Amino acid sequence: MLRGGDNGNEVVLCGRSEPVLWGLPKGTPDPGETQEQTALREVREETGLEVEIVRPLESIQYWFVRPSDRARCHKTVHYYLMSPTGGDTSHHDHEFDFVEWFPVQEAIKAMTHRNEARLVEKGTALASR
Repeated sequence: MLRGGDNGNEVVLCGRSEPVLWGLPKGTPDPGETQEQTALREVREETGLEVEIVRPLESIQYWFVRPSDRARCHKTVHYYLMSPTGGDTSHHDHEFDFVEWFPVQEAIKAMTHRNEARLVEKGTALASR
């Protein structure tokens, strides 16, 4: 999610204290949801912000181990360039400890996963066209 700030573009990041994490919102589809509906819902739940989709960015695939049963899982996350239309980050859900706006370059440095930081760079470049 990208917005214009006083000193250039800003991006919203979701953060955790333990383990330390700064990243983009994402989640699992509810039954019957489209990819776009999932993205809008997850952003609303995890950040407290209402948003609109500007355009698709790309999809990222990765493997992880589910802590509950140690099963190896494959996940595909579909990312979108979005802009805020309302809401407030103080209304984010319990999944994250913090939800904050960062200037783009600070966000890129703070982000835990490089593939997500690359998406912020790509989204910023597309938004400035």
